[in-house]
Amino acid sequence: MEEDATELVVPDGSRKSRVDRFLAEANSEISRADFQRALDAGLVQVNGESVTKKDLVRAGDIVQFKLVATESLPMGPIDLGLLPVYEDDDLIVVNKPAGLVTHPGAGKPEPTVAHGLHYLCKGKLSLLGGADRPGIVHRLDRETSGLIVAAKTDVAYQALGELFRSREIVKEYLALASGVPELMSGSIRKNIERNPSQRHKMRVCQGDHGREARTDWTAEMLFRQGFSLLRCRIHTGRTHQIRVHLMSIGHSLLGDRVYGYRPLTNLPTEPDRVMLHAARLAFDHPISKEKLDITAPLPGDFIPFVEAERLD
Repeated sequence: MEEDATELVVPDGSRKSRVDRFLAEANSEISRADFQRALDAGLVQVNGESVTKKDLVRAGDIVQFKLVATESLPMGPIDLGLLPVYEDDDLIVVNKPAGLVTHPGAGKPEPTVAHGLHYLCKGKLSLLGGADRPGIVHRLDRETSGLIVAAKTDVAYQALGELFRSREIVKEYLALASGVPELMSGSIRKNIERNPSQRHKMRVCQGDHGREARTDWTAEMLFRQGFSLLRCRIHTGRTHQIRVHLMSIGHSLLGDRVYGYRPLTNLPTEPDRVMLHAARLAFDHPISKEKLDITAPLPGDFIPFVEAERLD
């Protein structure tokens, strides 16, 4: 493979693992979708041989990969009206609106959170994750609104990445879910894997299949029209975790037709997106060690729902 490929060695003591899983776990700043495209394009090799996503890697294997070049807007400042809710010399936290992609990817070129961060920070962002993902250490789905943290310096980028990997960041979401739960709180501990027949979807699975996932939830408000506002704390960061977990207990998110939502009668309005909002991040500042507890207000499209008639 050409010299500009990235090379990784599977650590000693590692269990056999699918190559796509190994790559995603070893490079949390790169999306699983990017690795899937690289595998499909034949840009991943193990010990010098091209592999598919189902091939296994073992301790000592040498894995090389290149990412598929994607069409995107030139990375630069674009004023997207992003609202910073916290900022200092090391990091910035912004409140992402629904409908905005976190960073450039395959497909039609469009402005992203990354472009907005360039505008807010005047280009002062860590590039350790790549020039098209300046400072970004985690992401939100396009339809999810709420808090995203980005690093301005390389030291902060590395430290924030470790906080996410070690699960030392409190991540809480507010979700408008169909149905009214019988209990006021619960914990969902079900492994999650990609649906083999519908690759754009995830699913819960049994036994040792999939990846460990845990979501704790609390009912904040219950409404007579047959929906609820739930506060969800995720202890793992699996793709579509809250959406899949809540569907598994019969409470698909409003607007989430991918995971079982069906229109309800008498709603204040019909949601035009998945009603999920990243409402809180709490963590020790990666440099100063100050305890940060950052919240984002409810987005405007949540307001008609939380003003509906409540159950006692």
